Amino acid sequence: MNSLARTLRVVYQTNNFLLPQLRDLITKGEVLNIRPEYQRRLRWTNPQKSRLIESLLLNIPVPPIFLYEIEGARYEVMDGQQRLNAIKEFLEGDFALSGLQVLSPLNGLRYSRCPPRIKRALDRSSLSAIVLLLESDSDVILGSSFTVTDIRRFIFDRLNTGGAKLNAQEIRNAIYPGYFNRAIVEMARTTLVTQIFSIPPYVEADPNEYYENSERQRNNLYSTMGDCQLVLRYFALRDEKNIRGSMKAMLDRAMESRMDISEEDSDSLKTEFAERLKVANDIFGPNPFVLPPDEKGRGRISAALYDATLVAVDRLWQKRDKLVAAKDAIQDRLRDEFANEESAPVLTGQGNTAQAVRERIGLIERILSEGAGL
Repeated sequence: MNSLARTLRVVYQTNNFLLPQLRDLITKGEVLNIRPEYQRRLRWTNPQKSRLIESLLLNIPVPPIFLYEIEGARYEVMDGQQRLNAIKEFLEGDFALSGLQVLSPLNGLRYSRCPPRIKRALDRSSLSAIVLLLESDSDVILGSSFTVTDIRRFIFDRLNTGGAKLNAQEIRNAIYPGYFNRAIVEMARTTLVTQIFSIPPYVEADPNEYYENSERQRNNLYSTMGDCQLVLRYFALRDEKNIRGSMKAMLDRAMESRMDISEEDSDSLKTEFAERLKVANDIFGPNPFVLPPDEKGRGRISAALYDATLVAVDRLWQKRDKLVAAKDAIQDRLRDEFANEESAPVLTGQGNTAQAVRERIGLIERILSEGAGL
């Protein structure tokens, strides 16, 4: 038995919460943190939320939620975020029931318009909650390669093994906490990122409301954390020594290697990213990183063109003013390379090997340099 197994055991207690109690706990936000940093973004559709309400009304067993006690009488949700959000939204009248099969007469009704017996049934319904408490010899854990935060995320990963599979960026968000992870999320929210990648802008006054924007939830980049992965791609490829192995491995290393950076360093990285993106947009905007139109006349934005451009701009950072001044000539050079049968596959990212990534960045760097006469 290894040292971790000898010094760690997870203990828990089980509680039942009435739905109105859960709604109040979520709304007040003082006791229950429904969105710890490692949680995925909200994805459930209204029919999915409605089926949960139907299950509660039919007294069909619903899997328990898992809470982690972060301090005395304060908890964060490790598993069950979508269920809790659905309950809160329905009781607050945020959506109407839809897609119900057994209780189909209720389709189209919001909580306020439900018959009294339905309201009473929901008010008496409860959800089981398993509260996890970590008992450990803290000195031993802190003296090893594991921290309490590592263990919490280990539990989170195990809890999600049987559910909807997390994608690669959701897993990174879960297991690589810290200032850099937080900075990536903040960089993805900036105006220029949302404009370029057609993500609904963050106009809410309260950051807690960012997660409730239904239009943003329907955006695929946002809902899958693809926006955060786009930001990460720049930092993964900026370091030429990291361009090895698969793209996933490059992205994983980029996150892991920056887990322990300071808040000040993360702020510097946010500034760096914003500056590089602005210069790239100044050169190739107003619609940068878009591939030539296909046979139906449609142009699509390319992650491969985006990351190669940002890295190339970073390599020529001291010449940025000359690059912006020569934007017309640079755009002409890019069009010429897209028309070239040998260059086009490199630019479009048809190859995603480390060597292909190097070639793509190198080609964009040449396009910038030659277009600006450097």
